[in-house]
Amino acid sequence: MGNRFGNAYGLTVLIPIKHGTLDNRAYDKIVRDQLQQWPLNETSPFASVPNTYLARVFLLQDVFYEGAPAVEEHLKNKYLVFTSNFHGELEPYLYGMWEAIDDILQTLLKFCVGFDKVVSAADFVNYIKRCQIKTSLFFNGSNDKPLPEQLKALYVKQAFIHFAYLTQHFRNQGSAGAKSLQQSFKNFTSLIDINNLKVNTWPVATTVVPENIESDVEKTLVNEKELAE
Repeated sequence: MGNRFGNAYGLTVLIPIKHGTLDNRAYDKIVRDQLQQWPLNETSPFASVPNTYLARVFLLQDVFYEGAPAVEEHLKNKYLVFTSNFHGELEPYLYGMWEAIDDILQTLLKFCVGFDKVVSAADFVNYIKRCQIKTSLFFNGSNDKPLPEQLKALYVKQAFIHFAYLTQHFRNQGSAGAKSLQQSFKNFTSLIDINNLKVNTWPVATTVVPENIESDVEKTLVNEKELAE
């Protein structure tokens, strides 16, 4: 059951790096330096690739020798390793990646074996498929929905936590508090706009709770005085 788990796909790619140097620096060292300069999380290049759950890229310089009785072996090339978990099918995902970050991919992969023949999105898709290996024991830890739906769900969950906390005082205000809560909840549902996946959603790849969620929820609250006006 490699590569797929429900609607999720686990991609593992090993791309050999050419032997050679540029300005007295080995190609693999240049690739490593590029990777170390990449931003992380929401500013990562892969944050722009549609439906990416998780992406990781690193340099594999050699295999680890565990000692006897294992046989010591070495790689003939250094490898650029790319792994990704995403929603959907492989080819549409790779086409989307090329469309989103083709300039970054060309800079990163230009020192890789055979990449000089890649001049189009179709070439890129075929190139990656040739370098792909089976993802064994793949497990998808998400709810198996497209990324925009998952991001919207995260936003709604966090927003509702704030709403529940900020409206606790209404329970001590009798019928007036009930009316305030009812109107506040109507405003809240308008805020989250549950069927609109493009607005009021969780930012892609962010690692912290967006500060605007609580302030947005606060604006939905209606007190007794406002109801009387």
